Amino acid sequence: RVFMASESVDMRSGHDGLFGIIKGWGLDPFRGDLFAFVGKRHDRVKILFWHRGGFVLLYKRLEKGRFRIPKVSAGTRSAEIDTTELMMLLDGIDVARVKRPTLWEPPRPKTG
Repeated sequence: RVFMASESVDMRSGHDGLFGIIKGWGLDPFRGDLFAFVGKRHDRVKILFWHRGGFVLLYKRLEKGRFRIPKVSAGTRSAEIDTTELMMLLDGIDVARVKRPTLWEPPRPKTG
C-alpha cells in the first residue's frame, strides 16, 4: 500500500520526523507500506518505508515543473493510492487526467 500525505511537509524532515507523522496518522510504519510526502513547492517528494531491519528514505527533486498531487478528501491527513499512481506521480503525470479501465473481477458466489 502507498499512503500520500494530504498536506505538504517540511522537506528538512528526515527519517524520525516522517516516522512521527506516520504514527500521528495512526498507521504502522513497520508493515512495509510506502509513505509519500511532498514539499510546499510541490517540486520535491520523499518516500519512507521499512525494509529488512531499517527505514529507507527516497528523495526526488524536479528541476522543472511540479508534482501533480491527487485530490484528497477534506479532513483527512493521508490518502491511499496504488503503486501505478505513485509511479505516474514520480514521472510528472497528472493522475487526475488519466482514464483507467475498469478491472474485471470474478463473479461472487451466491450465498443462501
